[in-house]
Amino acid sequence: MNEESSRQEENFSLEALRRGNRAEFARVVKAYSDPIYRLALKMLRDPQDAEDILQETFLKALHGFADFKGNSKISTWLYRIATNQALMHLRSRKDEQISMHKTISTDEGQAYNPVNLVDWCCLPEEELLSSEAINYLDRAVDLLSDKLRAVFILRDIQDLSTAETAEVLDISEGAVKTRLSRARLRLRELLSGYYGQKLSSSPIADQQSGQEAITG
Repeated sequence: MNEESSRQEENFSLEALRRGNRAEFARVVKAYSDPIYRLALKMLRDPQDAEDILQETFLKALHGFADFKGNSKISTWLYRIATNQALMHLRSRKDEQISMHKTISTDEGQAYNPVNLVDWCCLPEEELLSSEAINYLDRAVDLLSDKLRAVFILRDIQDLSTAETAEVLDISEGAVKTRLSRARLRLRELLSGYYGQKLSSSPIADQQSGQEAITG
């Protein structure tokens, strides 16, 4: 979590929250509405569903603060509630088809060897960060299994630490690292197809072909 979030954590009164103090609860909502919404939107890719998760999260928190012991950060606790709610929404969608192709489940108990990896480091930054590329990444994240998607979003998008991610998902830090590694490999494979096409049509590819022809 960033320094601003840490300061916010320190300024909340747990006693007031446990008593149901609405003003203190409103401060929590103001502090964490944006990150919780972003998490839900990345998980579900639907603004209305993300709004639903946001409301469900704070409703559960409102009633849950009475039993909150403070063993974890408030932010971590809220992320856990939101992630669990989002995962339940995803499970309810299981019969829907993903437009790109079938999801491949690759959790820590399964062997997985990625193929067709492309090195796109030489592409211009505008190609790597274009709206089209970002949209393709979002679609690729949709193809991850629920477990891998949750770890990737919490670690690489929401920027939680390995320990915080483990606490949110109630798994070991080792499992977080394994799932994150598999998620990144899977995304790299998916993105290799997209960036491979970009490389083949870029001036860089023409230059490399010319150099190969000369040296050959």
